[in-house]
Amino acid sequence: MKVLVVGKGGREHTLVWKLAQSPRVDKLYAAPGNPGIARFAECVDIRVDAPITQPEKLRAEILRLRDFALAQQVDLTVVGADDPLAAGIVDTFRDAGLKIFGPTAAAARLESSKAFAKELMAAIGVPTATHRTFADSAAAAAYVRAQGAPIVVKASGLAAGKGAVVARSLEEALEAVAQIMDQRIFGTSGAEVVVEEFMEGEEASLFALCDGEHYQLLAPAQDHKAIGEGDTGPNTGGMGAYAPAPVMTPALIAQAEEGIIRPVLAEMQRRGCPFEGVLYCGLMLTARGPKVVEFNARFGDPETQVVIPLLQTDLAEVFLAACEHRLDQMPLQMSNQTAVCVVLASGGYPGKVTNGFAIEGLDALAGQTDLLAFHAGTALKDGKLVTAGGRVLGLTALAGDLRGAVARAYEGVDMVHFEGAYCRRDIAYRELARGAKK
Repeated sequence: MKVLVVGKGGREHTLVWKLAQSPRVDKLYAAPGNPGIARFAECVDIRVDAPITQPEKLRAEILRLRDFALAQQVDLTVVGADDPLAAGIVDTFRDAGLKIFGPTAAAARLESSKAFAKELMAAIGVPTATHRTFADSAAAAAYVRAQGAPIVVKASGLAAGKGAVVARSLEEALEAVAQIMDQRIFGTSGAEVVVEEFMEGEEASLFALCDGEHYQLLAPAQDHKAIGEGDTGPNTGGMGAYAPAPVMTPALIAQAEEGIIRPVLAEMQRRGCPFEGVLYCGLMLTARGPKVVEFNARFGDPETQVVIPLLQTDLAEVFLAACEHRLDQMPLQMSNQTAVCVVLASGGYPGKVTNGFAIEGLDALAGQTDLLAFHAGTALKDGKLVTAGGRVLGLTALAGDLRGAVARAYEGVDMVHFEGAYCRRDIAYRELARGAKK
């Protein structure tokens, strides 16, 4: 069958790499793709990566992509990024009779509107941080002053994973409110903010592949959002991840299923917008059990780069089962290995970066099965691979245990070079420290 993957980053590269292994897949397309994806798929210059703040441009590209899928008789489309989901790409494709894996715009509100997600969780008793939603910056600032710090300020809309500020001081929190709501550093995504309590605990990521009623879980993962080692500095889109994350014990997974995933899926059905696609549960593991930090309505990045390589079930078959509402008949088989991804970023990220630097050393990874390079922000210039974004590459290693996977991932990092390259050298540090104490 013919499969189209929508997106251009490391997450989409991972999905394309895995789909290419399916005997069911005869032809792969990616829109727009990247140089790494081009090894497995035909890249199509249709860019549905305009932000949701440019609705007319985004809508026009979605219609172009629909027409392409119809003309090429694409059998299955898989959406990686959040903006096209929020803009209704799934609704548009389904209306045209096309099979597509992902949530409708109404269901994607679990990610595209933190205010909606918080209201839904409050209505059905899903554990999350105490919060208030504001559309007025003065009211938000007054609430912040009354609550004190530490406190968390979030843009309600989509902000490329950078819209949450964990403020350690009152001044930092007030500055976050001003930047998001008054200065609009995230555009209209900051028209509303959610101000919530600071939760103590450790974070973990749990992915549920959903068909509206049934779901199947991938291996739990742990991301590293902050730019600096020891989780210091501003949030990024993610600097590395590992899976499975032992901190997410079977008992905690069962709690998350019973108290979060099942009630959310049931409530979305009740509201007439059943959730089909990937429900990403960003969880805080508190003394009272797992609480929701945020939902995403698609695969996370860079967690995809560690959970998908561990999946042994045919990914194309899984997506088809979800689209055909038969995920209950598709149990997932996971490898007993450990996967670690280290993100190699441009200097200055998550702030302003300079692109166009030559990337060298990737040839040394060619043909290796335990060390994979997933392209995120890369491009071809005059036939040479160059940097083209904040997060450039994800180096994923597979090994029999976490320590071995970490060591192998950093071996890969040290093989690759470009000017200004930066990575965190402490990916999985919490779990490694726990292991050292045993």
